[in-house]
Amino acid sequence: MKIGGLQKCSLIDYPGQISAIVFTMGCNFHCPYCHNPELVNETSPEISEEEIFNFLERRKNILDAVTITGGEPTLHEDLIPFIRKIKAMGFLVKLDSNGTHPDIIEQVQKDALVDYIAMDIKAPLSKYSATVARPIDIENIKKSITLLIQGPVAYEFRTTVVKTLLSPDDIAQIGESIHGARTYYLQKFVPTKTLNPAFLRKTTYSDDEFEHMKTVMLEHVDECYIR
Repeated sequence: MKIGGLQKCSLIDYPGQISAIVFTMGCNFHCPYCHNPELVNETSPEISEEEIFNFLERRKNILDAVTITGGEPTLHEDLIPFIRKIKAMGFLVKLDSNGTHPDIIEQVQKDALVDYIAMDIKAPLSKYSATVARPIDIENIKKSITLLIQGPVAYEFRTTVVKTLLSPDDIAQIGESIHGARTYYLQKFVPTKTLNPAFLRKTTYSDDEFEHMKTVMLEHVDECYIR
């Protein structure tokens, strides 16, 4: 695994659990608003797996879970054995993914390797490639959505909302693409650090506008929250 970061404790990333966060390097998306440019560009100092597991060994009675995020973790061929080692230590595992590798999602579900999956829904399916600034096989996104909705593992879908990229109608279309889902989060874009510096000047919607989008999403999902 090519690891570019470790957050030793988080009370908010894994719902209801105290977790560490492992950040993998590399991504097949190039979202201009991404807040981890050092991971996308692979410029972050690398952390060895040995260092990660030594840390986790010392935190066995303190942490409940490990969140694996990125970048895009499913790009790494050794992700599965990495997760197996973490599970063998007794931790819950949460996997964050952009959904471009449904085969990995299917395997971790089948083998009961993860306890929670968070999948980013970047845009309506018709606008995906333009939003993430890379050519995308949209069928993989669709398959990952179906796997989560129909699968046995707890999950959430989430969208970071940048006003210049996503309209309220786009949010409604996202709702249609994940119709029947359990949990969805609308995430307010906060311009603190971005892959494209121009996006430091971008904004998101007002609280009232978010509440309206939440109402629309509740026509499609069981639960919708605003972060």
